[in-house]
Amino acid sequence: MPQTSNRLERFLIASVLVLLLWLPLPLGSNRDWSMGLLVALVGVIGGLWGFALLRNALPGSKALQPALPMFVLLLVAQVWVAVQWLGGLTVDVGATFQYLMLGLAYSLLFLLVVSLFHTRQRLTWLLAILVISGTFQAFYGAFMTLSGIEWHLLMAKTSYRGDATGTFVNRNHLAGYLEITLACGIGLLMALRDSRPFRWVNLLEMLMGAKARLRLALVIMVIALVMTHSRGGNSAFFTALMVIGGIFVLRDKNNRLRNGVILASILLIDVLVISQYFGLERLKDRMLNTRLTDVVVEGEVVQQANEIRDDVFLYAIPLAKDRPLTGQGAGSFESVFPKYPGDDIRLHFDHAHNDYLQFAIEYGLLGCLPLLAFVLLALWRALQALWRPESLYRSGVGFGAAVGIIAIAIHSMTDFNLQIPANAATLVVLCAIAVLANQHSNSQRRVSLGE
Repeated sequence: MPQTSNRLERFLIASVLVLLLWLPLPLGSNRDWSMGLLVALVGVIGGLWGFALLRNALPGSKALQPALPMFVLLLVAQVWVAVQWLGGLTVDVGATFQYLMLGLAYSLLFLLVVSLFHTRQRLTWLLAILVISGTFQAFYGAFMTLSGIEWHLLMAKTSYRGDATGTFVNRNHLAGYLEITLACGIGLLMALRDSRPFRWVNLLEMLMGAKARLRLALVIMVIALVMTHSRGGNSAFFTALMVIGGIFVLRDKNNRLRNGVILASILLIDVLVISQYFGLERLKDRMLNTRLTDVVVEGEVVQQANEIRDDVFLYAIPLAKDRPLTGQGAGSFESVFPKYPGDDIRLHFDHAHNDYLQFAIEYGLLGCLPLLAFVLLALWRALQALWRPESLYRSGVGFGAAVGIIAIAIHSMTDFNLQIPANAATLVVLCAIAVLANQHSNSQRRVSLGE
């Protein structure tokens, strides 16, 4: 029986890791068939996990108790979506049912990660898989752009040519995914710091020694993030890194020099030295040339606005005001928005290009509050771990989780990463990592990737 239990547990762990590798591959899982596959796979893994629990075949996870309030918040949001669907409160019944299934899958995935990756070694595996996935997306996206081939995984790109998109359709969604995986990689690098007194030779060892593979992965992901030319993605990530990095360096007095040098190397070496050869100038030009309104001189338009998302925000606000408490129905933005824009909006918009606005429109206050509380609790857990300088590993993982959550929170003001299943599911996993940063067990003094 123990041997069978161990095999089942290993199978469940491997299944979750493979699922995380798979999620971004089919265009960010943002197609009906890939969404259905995501729900089915999580359901099967969850069913096997439940079967194992009933047979007492899995060891307990001390992270389950602190994660329970967060899981309940996720479930409350899904219950509200079910009420929208069953109670006729949605404009688009089919889309709301689809969002309900996805939401239940995200909730179950959160529980699976907290339950299965409760040891330091497993948590390191989880972080490593996310780094591997992000590195593949980064390398593939950069290679496609630099080579001029410009393909998604199995089809030619029809948009965003010249921008790195990986296996996503939209450059901003690759940027959002890299924000999370980069944060995981930096967190893992910080978690595996040497506890010996800092010496400059240690920096050389970090750059060229056993952790060089992880360092190279970070370089590749930074290059690809810049090559997406996503203004929101780059601004969000580096803002989050500087804010949380500043807190991290100031908090840990004993390791202040080491932490500062590591973070400075990421910012200076990667961004100023390497990334300038891979599109940093073009990204700067996009930021400087952004215009949200027309430039008018003596009654004539001399420069037209090159962004219409600002107009979309203004036209979409009445949607939120129409049903502020109950919302229009999860997933219904595409169906209801065409009734509101003016003649200056000629393109089709299936999303609001602002996750906060879209959630307010679709979920209403009743659905948004539990989701917001879930993310804030996850951020609090990450900061709790970051605030523990006596444990290099826990503070490092907490640092990475905090950077990723804040980066996505900032980026969501101008894009819709949380409407893309691969990114939404990976963010839920990151929130589970925030819990595990504090609550994992450390049964082994050293793990395979180092202490």
